[in-house]
Amino acid sequence: MKILVTGAAGFIGMTTALRLLARGDEVVGLDNLNDYYEVTLKTNRLQQLASHKSFRFIKADVADKVGMAQLFATEKFERVIHLAAQAGVRYSLQNPHAYIESNIVGFTNILEGCRHQAVQHLVYASSSSVYGGNTQMPFSEHDSVDHPISLYAATKKANELMAHTYSHLYGLPTTGLRFFTVYGPWGRPDMALFLFTQAILAGRPIDVFNHGQMQRDFTFIDDIVEGLVRVLDRTASANPHYDAALADPATSQAPYRIFNIGNNNPVALLDFIRCLEDALGKPAIKRLLPLQQGDVPATYANTDALRDWVGFVPTTRIESGIARFVAWYRDYYRT
Repeated sequence: MKILVTGAAGFIGMTTALRLLARGDEVVGLDNLNDYYEVTLKTNRLQQLASHKSFRFIKADVADKVGMAQLFATEKFERVIHLAAQAGVRYSLQNPHAYIESNIVGFTNILEGCRHQAVQHLVYASSSSVYGGNTQMPFSEHDSVDHPISLYAATKKANELMAHTYSHLYGLPTTGLRFFTVYGPWGRPDMALFLFTQAILAGRPIDVFNHGQMQRDFTFIDDIVEGLVRVLDRTASANPHYDAALADPATSQAPYRIFNIGNNNPVALLDFIRCLEDALGKPAIKRLLPLQQGDVPATYANTDALRDWVGFVPTTRIESGIARFVAWYRDYYRT
């Protein structure tokens, strides 16, 4: 298939593109290479893709309405994986306009491109952040998510609503994946695992929010990509048993689906740090701090629906995943 992967210079984007190329798909990767974090890491990710004859990179911004329309009209993609977005909960408190431009305007342009060029299936990144103020664990796609506590989360919830509108009005098959704390080699420098590793190796304290009383459903990148590609291959369809009176948020009378994609096994932050200390062979100096504004104390994915849909079962234990990240980090940064 000919597949567009937006955010191809990103962590999940690069790894997904590599998987698609390995099985013989033609991949067009798009990224604006912004400086939210170090651009050299993004360009080095792209170098992992550049050797594949079936890969082409286009530097562009999804928020460029004219450029996106021209891209879709010229390339005639069969399927689209939309991962480009302004990420980060805490950064959304400082620069809210970046989230509207990328996550709302940009997503509109992707939807319009898919609509006008009859794309067979749009798979896009949502986030566990949409659960916001929800307290019932594990988080289920069938629960309401009407109380986001960060603008980032609100834009991801908006993406789900926008996708449903296009599925309903134009019959565009859309599947949203709510990612739960993805980690692994080539990961994002603004994520906890990266920040902790840097600080511990340098002998600096690490900031441990909520006084360490945090839990995250850490999900290894290979598991994420396995689930994502399986979802791409099974086009979203209407739920034949959908009852409008009950209004299940995860399905519809339209070809629309929402799935959690996580490890289904939350890990306490202090246990996560202990695994990292073991992998690095060095103890962390912990600076215990209050819960940050916009953060949630715990995430825990119910992944039954994704298992039933495509047979997704994560297989990577946290100890193994962290060890593989540390091995990559030491090699990449020559530490």
